[in-house]
Amino acid sequence: MEDTIGVTEAAQIPQQRGEQLLDAAVRYAEERHWDVLPGTWLEPVDGQARCSCDDTACPAPGAHPARPDWATQATGSAVAARRMWGKQPRASVLLPTGRTFDALDVPESAGFLALARMERMDLTLGPVTRTPNRRMQFFVLPGGAAKAAELVRKLGWSPTGIDLVARGEGQYVAAPPTRVGGLGAVQWAQHPTPANRWLPDAEELISPLAYACGREAAAARSRQG
Repeated sequence: MEDTIGVTEAAQIPQQRGEQLLDAAVRYAEERHWDVLPGTWLEPVDGQARCSCDDTACPAPGAHPARPDWATQATGSAVAARRMWGKQPRASVLLPTGRTFDALDVPESAGFLALARMERMDLTLGPVTRTPNRRMQFFVLPGGAAKAAELVRKLGWSPTGIDLVARGEGQYVAAPPTRVGGLGAVQWAQHPTPANRWLPDAEELISPLAYACGREAAAARSRQG
């Protein structure tokens, strides 16, 4: 995978770059065998980046499905991906979860803390994305989302008390180099490589992730108190 554009440059150039998006979508399908889905895109309106869905209050401008039956439109075919992005080169690149991977979504600060602990524990990581709204998403084996809450409970944390969101069947994540409004681009914190083709199980990562999210929650309560 090629490096994506950095945060500073992405913030200066909110419009999507069609060639990058098409190439990325094709590589995800061809090299990783991930299902890919073209989503909405950004339109420049009065000097601002507005979502193609025309909702001025869109919570994820340029980075969500464009139609309600999106799950049926996702494809694992590189040929089909090339055809779909050929029709709308600026479409965001979305990856449905619950198929070839699930995702554990945490605040960026907790994600970096967890990454440091995982490195010390010598854990094998899968790909990890870093979104411009300061979230990190750790890719794990399918089925991880369904058991994440129970795993968190077994570690002594309340699933509703920490900011750990499990994304599985019927959900999706935005993939690099998708841009979200004028905030910047989704990037890889941990790139997809041949070494991490085999994803970890959620059980392998849940302890450092829950610990980091717990510390984040405790710090937030302390600030409020």
